[in-house]
Formats: sequence, C-alpha cells, structure tokens
Amino acid sequence: MAKGKESKSKKQGKPRVHQELRGFEVSIDSFGELKSNLPIEKLNKFLDENVDDKKLAERDDYPELKKPKKKK
Repeated sequence: MAKGKESKSKKQGKPRVHQELRGFEVSIDSFGELKSNLPIEKLNKFLDENVDDKKLAERDDYPELKKPKKKK
C-alpha cells in the first residue's frame, strides 16, 4: 500500500470577500442553474469596475474602454 499525505482539513467559516460583496452567496440547484442572492446586474457592475478583462488588455484602445462612462 502506498503512503499518502494526510489531507489538510478545509477551513471552517466564510472566506474573505470584498466589502461590496459581503453577504453574497451562490448555489447550484438540481437542474444546474446558478441561484444567487445578489442581482446579476449588480454583480456585473462590480466585476466591470474591479476586474481587468484579459482579452481586451491587448487592444490599443483599452484605456479608453476602461474609463467610466459619464451618466446623462
């Protein structure tokens, strides 16, 4: 029988999250659909503001795309 390393026990409790996403929970139902307690529009807005898009980073006009749009 081969010797195996003892697996570390998983951390208990909730992971650290960004202040704006505090309380965010997501689960997958029996049909494979994502269920969330946060509206998808709010999540997308957060990701647009805080995460760089790797596919767009190579474009020459990326800094202009990254600038926030002015609201009318």
